[in-house]
Amino acid sequence: MNTPRKKPGSNRTVFIIGTLIAVSIIAGILYKTQSTEGPDPELTTFSEPEEVAVVQAPVVPEAEIPQEPEPTAVQSSVSKPPALPGLNDSDSFIRERLALLNSKADFGKWIQTDDLIRRTASYFDGLSNGVLLNKVFPLTPPEGKFATHADDNGIWLNAGNYERYDRTIGAVSAMDMTAVAKMFHFSRPLLEAAFAEMGYNSRQMDGIILQSLDVILATPIIVEPIELTRESVVYKFADPALESLLPLQKQLLRAGPENTKRLQQQASALREALLNP
Repeated sequence: MNTPRKKPGSNRTVFIIGTLIAVSIIAGILYKTQSTEGPDPELTTFSEPEEVAVVQAPVVPEAEIPQEPEPTAVQSSVSKPPALPGLNDSDSFIRERLALLNSKADFGKWIQTDDLIRRTASYFDGLSNGVLLNKVFPLTPPEGKFATHADDNGIWLNAGNYERYDRTIGAVSAMDMTAVAKMFHFSRPLLEAAFAEMGYNSRQMDGIILQSLDVILATPIIVEPIELTRESVVYKFADPALESLLPLQKQLLRAGPENTKRLQQQASALREALLNP
């Protein structure tokens, strides 16, 4: 994973990870290459002509996710949260608690990867810019093959593709986002440490998390048939406005309007729970 650039930032008593994994699932479930021979026309991208341009680093967003209210004396005496392990030793500790949030088999497989917190931090760093780091956090691939149909008017995205995402979207929809937000606060120091290794402070971490949710929420809901164009083995959206969307948003379009709405409902619920603990 990333080589530490500096020591972790503020070590608050509030904690963080479930939210990141939950959202990474919300956004990442929709990008997984299929194990078919040759390039997948759904996922392959064109190599654009090289241009001489000044490349500017993306602006790192900043925000502040409020801390949970301090527990009352009665609450503190009834339940005391367990001590967090170090970042290098946190996988089993975090995995056990994440498993309590979702009993779906697919979710159980997603969290079996190693270095959960560092992977989550890296994944969200990409998601905040609409980039899907599929190899960092692999999730369930869509079932079946990408399908289109053609008529005299053009090539169209087959609505039957939407069902390919049912298992993964069902797993995400089964999660209680209020509980996910609580897991976020519980595990926060660990994720702050992982983000600090990438050079981000706590406000930047919060900004990255919220911006990832905003990218999902900004995805348009398209109920009309979606026209495609094809060059070689690659399909593109015929509408330039859709083709110019971020990679994450284009993958959400491929999941269909109803599935996108379900994911946006979860993203909205998580955002609300984080900002209003």
